[in-house]
This record gives sequence, C-alpha cells and structure tokens, in this order.
Amino acid sequence: MKPGVALETDRLNIRHWTRSEEDRAFLHHILSNEIGRRFYPDRRTREESDDLMEKIIGWQENGDLTWAIACMKDTDQRLGFTGLSRVTFDVPFAPTVEIGWQYDPAIWGSGYATEAAAELLRHAFEDLGLPEIVAFAIEENTASTAIMARIGMTHRPDETFIHPKVPDTHPQLKRHVLWRVTADDWQQQR
Repeated sequence: MKPGVALETDRLNIRHWTRSEEDRAFLHHILSNEIGRRFYPDRRTREESDDLMEKIIGWQENGDLTWAIACMKDTDQRLGFTGLSRVTFDVPFAPTVEIGWQYDPAIWGSGYATEAAAELLRHAFEDLGLPEIVAFAIEENTASTAIMARIGMTHRPDETFIHPKVPDTHPQLKRHVLWRVTADDWQQQR
C-alpha cells in the first residue's frame, strides 16, 4: 500500500501499522498462529514479529509499498495483515508487485479478506497506476486462491514456481501457484 494512504471499504479501514503495543501484539498473533500459519514454513516469536514490524514501518517511512492492517470500521477491531509489496526475490516474474493477506482464523469465511483485496487492487490500478499485480500461494491453500479468483485474478499454471525463500526443510511448501491480473483486465471486469 502506498505510504501516507488509508483505504476504506463498506466494513473496513485499511491503514498503516503503528508502533503501538496493540498493533505489535496483533501482528505477533497473526504470525504465530498455528492455524493461520499452516501454509508457511515458520511461526514467528514476538521478537521476530517486532523485527518485521520495524521493517514494515521502515518501508512506510521510505515511501515504498508495504503491508497494512485491516480493521473493522465501526470498532477498530484488528482483523488481518494485508497489502501490496514489491517482489524482489529471484523468480522469473520479478520484479513486480504482489497482493497478499493473512487474517485471524477467528474471522475466516466472513469476506473481509476479499473485500480488502478488492480495494487494494483498485488502489494499485487507479491510484498507483501499476500495470499488473500478482499473487501466489501453495496449491493446497484453496482459501487464498479462492480470494484470488473472486477479485478477478487469473491462475497461470504455466508459471508455477519453487519459492526460493522457503527452506528445504519444508519441501511441501516450496511449490507455489501464480495468479495475475493486469490493469486492462481489471478495468474490463468492472
């Protein structure tokens, strides 16, 4: 998400992270949750979560795209980690920008991730003028790939890849499917 911007949907506020204890604790909750992290190679400690928080805030302060937090508009209840981020690791489709999300399993199935992702695509194409957005996950993560489909992305089986940042100790998590949507395709779908 672009620094200095807050986004809004019917039910959500999507804002940048702060150094508040509430934001730090919530990020740790998302990154350490056994259910929510089953498709990731790690569950992070509080110290690791705090380190990531500092990186995210550093990206915000440097004016780069970064991850944000989705909260209920009426209560400010924190729901998930979402946003736009640059893909800089070594894959054939880089450099590009990815859309991503991780939500509290307690609210899965509510449509919040889809609602936020749709607004983030609008932001990417209308506000930022990006030409394309990608998303990726392991094939078994059908909840995430269903969101990708609902927001108008197209599965690209020919671009399935081995994620270079997933350690060899987790071979079941290395193979990722790629989804794409271009600004033109997104505009035509509207």
